[in-house]
Amino acid sequence: MAILIGLEHFLQLDKINLLPKIHMMIVYFIVWVIMTSSVSATAQPAPFQEYVVKGAFLYNFARFVEWPQKAFANEQDPLTICILGEDPFDNALDQLRGKTTGKHKIQVRQHAALSEIYSCNILFISKSEQDKLAEILSFSHQRRVLTVSDMENFAAQGGVIGLITVQNKIRFEVNLEAARRADLRISSQLLKLAIIVKE
Repeated sequence: MAILIGLEHFLQLDKINLLPKIHMMIVYFIVWVIMTSSVSATAQPAPFQEYVVKGAFLYNFARFVEWPQKAFANEQDPLTICILGEDPFDNALDQLRGKTTGKHKIQVRQHAALSEIYSCNILFISKSEQDKLAEILSFSHQRRVLTVSDMENFAAQGGVIGLITVQNKIRFEVNLEAARRADLRISSQLLKLAIIVKE
């Protein structure tokens, strides 16, 4: 069952991270994910469990991607995760609200249309937005936004990080050229676990 999908990748990240504070925060979050993801399938449907884990991926992307200074007004500015289109997470991202990465508190917002998007650092693009993808990516890259989606071939189409399922586990693809266009630096630790793709 694809529930604890891909978590071992972030456990590996945690082992090679030398900062004790970050180490413990990631471990605590992973434990929370394992606990909530281990609920019986009769208690929660599989899609919910899947997106709990994908929420853990978003949290770790926030920790292992570096934005340019001008992406934030100051060091205390929140790091904002935006969901564009239909929200597949339900309440799976509630545990991210108020957590921190560096000095930035995490905010989570949901938007129905691209025109509503503002001050997003991570933009998860729902599958419902497939037909508008080119416009969304052009908009996002100009604003130094980390784009993430689980739609098919997302990274190959110009997104920065695509979540995919490989042998019943969630993995992630990274498009380094898309990251460069968005002026984002992805940690080498994260890249060691990624599948690198080109457009």
